[in-house]
Amino acid sequence: MKLGFTRSAGVAAAFGLAVAASGGILPARAADKGPIKIGVISEQSAIVGQSISLGAQLAAADINAHGGVNGRKLEIVLYDDHSSAADAVRAFQRAAEQDHVKAVVTTFISEIALALEPWSARLHMPTITPGAASNQITKQIHDDYARYKYMFEGWFPATILAQAVCDSSHDLFVKELHMKTAAIMSEDADWTKPLDAGYVQCLPKAGLKVVDEVAFNPDTTDFTPIFNRIEAKHPDVIITGIAHVGVQPTVQWHDQQVPIALGGISAQATNLTFWKDTNGAAAGVVTQTGTVPGLAITPKTIPVADAFMKKSGHFPAFVGFTAYDAVEALAGAMRRAHSTNPDAIVTQMEKTDMVGTLGQYAFHGRKSKYTHSLRYGPKWVPTVFMQWQDGKQVCVWPANKCHAKMVFPPFVKSAHMAAK
Repeated sequence: MKLGFTRSAGVAAAFGLAVAASGGILPARAADKGPIKIGVISEQSAIVGQSISLGAQLAAADINAHGGVNGRKLEIVLYDDHSSAADAVRAFQRAAEQDHVKAVVTTFISEIALALEPWSARLHMPTITPGAASNQITKQIHDDYARYKYMFEGWFPATILAQAVCDSSHDLFVKELHMKTAAIMSEDADWTKPLDAGYVQCLPKAGLKVVDEVAFNPDTTDFTPIFNRIEAKHPDVIITGIAHVGVQPTVQWHDQQVPIALGGISAQATNLTFWKDTNGAAAGVVTQTGTVPGLAITPKTIPVADAFMKKSGHFPAFVGFTAYDAVEALAGAMRRAHSTNPDAIVTQMEKTDMVGTLGQYAFHGRKSKYTHSLRYGPKWVPTVFMQWQDGKQVCVWPANKCHAKMVFPPFVKSAHMAAK
């Protein structure tokens, strides 16, 4: 008669006895004494993606220089998703299942973040995007918290971004320049649908009547018909929602002497290379960003910017700052939890309230419809609006941080006429 007692069963039984003898506590595994790995999945061919990886590396270096996390070093493991959701998913699976990372910082592209969100849920992997703005990211967390609680949005959902644009537009375009009408021009993407809906709701409240809405394919190369259509409606300002494009519409706006001011969100315009990329056509463009060179939003802003410039030779895109803060937040959560257990990390991430590089860094709670997204406002992360002037990014809003006045090229008649 076989008892079915195999060698494996014997080992398991011995293991159980050892646990019982130690009161249920075993010595930490060797793996728990080594470095804590954080995966960073970004778009290495894009300046914005490069800022994510470098921002994360700078944060890890600073944390390690100050003793690490409960005596353990942080190790950043880099992956290039080539701006592809499929490549990002493969990288995420490798990070979790082969490289054994304990958390992931990833992407500024909403479609990629949304492709990774189910994998974050499935693999119980704390994950934070430092730049993706789709409302759907936080909606899924809010609607099915138990499943999606491992995902965090380390930037603002599109609806919040729309409110920031409207807040600034009231002061810059209505109050200062006496503008009355606006046209919305956005790329057709997941993040811009709630953004445009937000614009439609809040621009009239800010004092700008919406006279046209244009959603264009991100592959568009000729913006002449779009500008002609908008110009026919005679708006005072074009409020944009663009991230995947930026150079082409800006150059054509300048070269065709479109007589209407450009404001809103132009993510590529936040890069210091944008002036050179557009050969100066960016002059006068107003866009939302995190900060500009020389502007200290918190005591951390300029030191992190300086370290970034020393390492890369250029000022970071806003996601360089938010990726830095994301790693700091994850490290703080692990430190407080005294653990790299994913549920413990999530619990402590929800309690994050720290001085970040762009403001007081904290997340919306479980009851908010923006669950796990970054808090916006003067008390939290205020966001700023900059304008390109003479090859420089100049901060123009909010007034308590920015004192420069807007300057527009001579062909922008709407700004000059409205100001009279």
